[in-house]
Amino acid sequence: MKIAVRLDDITPDMDWERFLKFKALLDQYQVKPLIGVIPDNRDENIMRKTDLPREGQGIHIPENFWEYVKGLEKEGWVIAMHGFRHVYATKKGGLFPLNSFSEFAGVSYPEQKKMLSQGRKLLREKGIETDIFMAPAHSYDRNTLKALGETGFTALTDGFGDKPYRWQGLTFYPISFQLSRSLEKKDGYSTMVVHTGTLSAQDFKNYQRYFEKDSVQWISYREYMAQEAAERGFGARWKEYFMAKGKHLLVSLRSPSN
Repeated sequence: MKIAVRLDDITPDMDWERFLKFKALLDQYQVKPLIGVIPDNRDENIMRKTDLPREGQGIHIPENFWEYVKGLEKEGWVIAMHGFRHVYATKKGGLFPLNSFSEFAGVSYPEQKKMLSQGRKLLREKGIETDIFMAPAHSYDRNTLKALGETGFTALTDGFGDKPYRWQGLTFYPISFQLSRSLEKKDGYSTMVVHTGTLSAQDFKNYQRYFEKDSVQWISYREYMAQEAAERGFGARWKEYFMAKGKHLLVSLRSPSN
């Protein structure tokens, strides 16, 4: 199977030590990912104020985050807008209910359009142009899709399937339903989702093992985007919805708090 990589929660105040360690892994295996940049991060849960010096312990934190991101783009990385402020405002799962909370699903159409417009404006002011949207918590609704189209977005990094598909005038680039299964498949395309800020030492070992698997062809996100997208019908959309809902329920049942 051909698998691309996406990195969520990219912000100036992210955990740079983990991010740079994972970037070194990507560089080692020559994998160019998609990164979800939050225009105006207000989510304290993903803020990692580090006391590491900019030089020392092998860590060099860039002086200018936005110039650094543009440099990654020149290296072949792809940028998506990851929500607006990454603050969950509702307890809605939306059309792809992998979670039961959202920054967008359940919010009015005018407000969603305003958030998307402001987010794009902030990125443009920093010299970053993108028409790809990455929904926080993978959660969006019909108003989100309508507002995305109205504000110039053409694609989302979400959904399930073995290849890109088109729906509601937008192109969807599916993520893996179950990574272990995707790693063993012979055909098709998918995306491995990574949150670098929460990776443990064992996670890094696991990812290195994944990158070395002979059964997987790791591709750049640009190559993934170059694949032809097929129209998705009503039945396939309902199947995707129930797959996401079922995975959410299964994860909830396995949670230590339950």
